[in-house]
Amino acid sequence: MRALSRAADSPGYPFTAGTAALRQAIVSYRTRRWGADDLGPDATLPVIGTKELVAWLPTLLGLGPDDLVVYPTMAYPTYLVGARIAGCRALASDDPDELGDARPALVWINSPANPTGRILGAGPLKHWVKWTREHGSLLASDECYGEFGWEAEPMSVLHPSINEGAHDGLLAVHSLSKRSNLAGYRAGFVAGDRYVVADLLAVRKHAGMLVPRPVQEAMVELLGDHDHVELQRGRYLGRRAVLRPALEAAGFRIEHSEGAIYLWATRDEDCHASVDYLARMGILVAPGDFYGAAATRHVRVALTATDERVAAAAQRLS
Repeated sequence: MRALSRAADSPGYPFTAGTAALRQAIVSYRTRRWGADDLGPDATLPVIGTKELVAWLPTLLGLGPDDLVVYPTMAYPTYLVGARIAGCRALASDDPDELGDARPALVWINSPANPTGRILGAGPLKHWVKWTREHGSLLASDECYGEFGWEAEPMSVLHPSINEGAHDGLLAVHSLSKRSNLAGYRAGFVAGDRYVVADLLAVRKHAGMLVPRPVQEAMVELLGDHDHVELQRGRYLGRRAVLRPALEAAGFRIEHSEGAIYLWATRDEDCHASVDYLARMGILVAPGDFYGAAATRHVRVALTATDERVAAAAQRLS
């Protein structure tokens, strides 16, 4: 809030590329936290919240009906929506070996994942990087929940141990909505292949995709501070410790959920039966079929309610 106030007198157009201070803050964060030690400022770009980038990336890349977009089988719906906006073909897959001779223009992966909380280890990440490079595909890794690994440590595709020290054909997408509780500010960034980033910048300048200067200043402050991230982690971890055993005692099985801010729960029944069962107790969850045909027997339980509301839900479940 102090950063917003300092930058409040910003009547001019902001830089689409981000201020020099912001781009350096992104580089420093990526290096310090994610080991991308050879990332330059020209390989970074602020975005108006990462949902905007996910939805418009196929269009910004100039993709169309002749292009294929691949996304996870249980996934945030905006990957598919983005493909449809651009008129692309779309295919859900969690394994590159299932794709055969397909040559997608764009492949999305998500770790830790929304809705499942699944974390991809080094082996699967390396395999995706190798496969997409061999097939001429751009690999976009949605790492927005990266600060929230509970049972495994998330890794980035921009880490040299994953990409053999090169960022070509790779993008990593990050959000401050979760790590910094900043959803209302619409603040995120993309980093990776400098040539792809340059192409995105060239289009975004003309499309008016500008992050307001006060928000850029807030991003600089927050990317340079990790203490508040640990506070956020503590909040979610405490809620998880209350809600998970309550769901399990009520007959739910928790699957995946190694990371992110959700519990992926099932009673081996249609997801809407679970939604109705919980709704009768005043507990609202998301039906799995919202996230794909492979998820029809699960519900997504978010840890984003207040501590008091999470405690109340646990009490009702008991």
